[in-house]
Amino acid sequence: MMKIKISALFLVLLPVIASAKVVPQDCVAWPMNITEGWLKRSGIIDISDLDEPKTEVKLLASQKKAHNLHTNIYRFVFHAKDGRKFEVITQNDASDEECSMSEVNSYLVSKSTINY
Repeated sequence: MMKIKISALFLVLLPVIASAKVVPQDCVAWPMNITEGWLKRSGIIDISDLDEPKTEVKLLASQKKAHNLHTNIYRFVFHAKDGRKFEVITQNDASDEECSMSEVNSYLVSKSTINY
């Protein structure tokens, strides 16, 4: 009976284990810093107006490429001190040792304002 329960648990967890991805070192700072600069240069928002502790980050995808490179896709939601939000998707390459193996491509997906 115990073997059946363990086998059932393994079968339930197998898709989770199989889909787990090996992601290189935590490389969120590189695309985040580059994107903040891009937001400023584009005239969207000044970096000093961002409430950085509220920044939301999610790694959407990491695809392994040749020569220990990974293409990382992140979703950032930057929060301004005045309540505005800026959702940005980034794409860049990183290696197992270095986060800045390519430029960061940043795409503004949405911006919103809370009206009270």
